[in-house]
Amino acid sequence: MADPQFDELSPKQQGILRFLETFISEHDYPPSIRDIQHGCDISSTSVVDYNLKRLEEKGFIRRDREVSRAIELLGSSQRSRRRTIPVPLLGKIAAGIPIPTPPDQVTAESAAETIELTEEQTGGRSNVFALRVDGNSMVDALINDGDIVVLEPTQSCDDGEMVAVWLKAENETTLKKFFHEGERVRLQPMNATMDPIYTGADNIEVQGRVVTAIRPFGP
Repeated sequence: MADPQFDELSPKQQGILRFLETFISEHDYPPSIRDIQHGCDISSTSVVDYNLKRLEEKGFIRRDREVSRAIELLGSSQRSRRRTIPVPLLGKIAAGIPIPTPPDQVTAESAAETIELTEEQTGGRSNVFALRVDGNSMVDALINDGDIVVLEPTQSCDDGEMVAVWLKAENETTLKKFFHEGERVRLQPMNATMDPIYTGADNIEVQGRVVTAIRPFGP
């Protein structure tokens, strides 16, 4: 931080600013409140919020409190960072928990929670949605429990694509690689310890194709 006012900040506020610059430089999107709490070893999210308010009052950052991860550094090289896009986070994807709302009916404004992603992360798409992975069926594809997958809504896919599929009879959604096999479909986990799911083509509804996966920053 070259700003002479930086020296007037408290040590905690200076640490938060340094963390913000490092995180945004490495990830191309801002950290969440909890990311800052863990990254700066702060006792609670309320303490983080208090210090972010002080930094905003002093003109170091700008925030949008209606959107998760919407923190912009002011007066620094971070002005030129990539533009971020609010993406609705619809919940978890796991057996027994269907996607709560059809993705094509959800916007960032109507979703209960959103995340900020760069245009590079969304592949330039504006109609994507996100789900948090619950389980380890895709670990061999480097998608672990707790990761976030970003998907574009679609009702069709090609063999080998990773998709969110609703099994109608079972009333459950799963994240798997998709393969047509005659009159049935094979939903292939990417985990050597798990068996594929075989079902009739009329029992599935593709809800989204995976664009990318994100590993949330944590302790």
